[in-house]
Amino acid sequence: MAGLPLAPLAPLAPLALLALLHPIAQIDWTRWTVHPSTVVGIAALAGLYWWAGKRDGGRGMGDELPRDPSLRSGQAIPEQFIPRPASRIPSPGQRVAFFLGLTVLFLSLNGPLHDLSDSFLFSAHMVQHLLLALVVAPLLVGGTPGGMLRPVLHADRRIEAVARALTKPVTCFVLFNLVVAVWHLPPVYGLAMRFHWVHIVQHLMFLATAVLMWWPLLSPLPELPRLAYPGQMLYCFLMVIPMSIVSIYIAMADQVLYPAYASAPRIWGISPLTDQHIGGLIMWVPGGLFFYGVMTVVFFKWAQRQEDGTAAAQVDWRPAPGTAGRGWSG
Repeated sequence: MAGLPLAPLAPLAPLALLALLHPIAQIDWTRWTVHPSTVVGIAALAGLYWWAGKRDGGRGMGDELPRDPSLRSGQAIPEQFIPRPASRIPSPGQRVAFFLGLTVLFLSLNGPLHDLSDSFLFSAHMVQHLLLALVVAPLLVGGTPGGMLRPVLHADRRIEAVARALTKPVTCFVLFNLVVAVWHLPPVYGLAMRFHWVHIVQHLMFLATAVLMWWPLLSPLPELPRLAYPGQMLYCFLMVIPMSIVSIYIAMADQVLYPAYASAPRIWGISPLTDQHIGGLIMWVPGGLFFYGVMTVVFFKWAQRQEDGTAAAQVDWRPAPGTAGRGWSG
């Protein structure tokens, strides 16, 4: 019996090779992989938060500024800018925010989302990074009372000097965007995919610099102040630009930039290049719209307080006697 003609099948050879390189895989949404390093870190944060909130019955040394605040800030602070004695005990709302942040952190770094981002989809990794930067970080900052941090800040002048330098808006802006840009360079990203300890460092740097990025907007300490509301709006607008540049570089690339995903099993039939484009769009569109949403919130808070100065933007601010602004906490 004559053999089957092979010439008509020749064009299918590249497709067969592609199928071997990118086998179709399925993700098990019911199976949760839990990484001990994340559990240890999250448990340590929760324990430290509980301990700091309970220490000395919730009030102790460092809860108040010195009588003359200019000794620490280098300039006089308006009366409504000086924090009143602050308890280290978090309010119920702060507790909910902080532990919700820890919960989202756990869900981001374990389970199906972690499996997708580590082994299958670059786009899932972008969702993971946005959750760390835009959800977990603001919840942790917003959930931490200033009275809990003040003893550490004033324990040593060197600590205070470093804290002031790191929480300047320009520093926060540069550090966060530099970390995002560098970690998305293909060689650096490839190291994180090959070595687990590098991947852990990547996530720690994202989270740490994201906390700094939110500081000019959510600082619980007037000693390390928030920006005035006009400055906050400009800060949010500018924050969109570097992330857009990085995401456009990823979304508009005509080749796969990250080899780890080029050889990964395929999920839902998404090709490596399409997956990369989706990841870039996730960083570009939702990431940018998020900051425009924050700008909207800032605008309405500014309109409600009816003051442009730095003092009016601080936590627990109260209007000076005789002013038209209304009090606000937060």
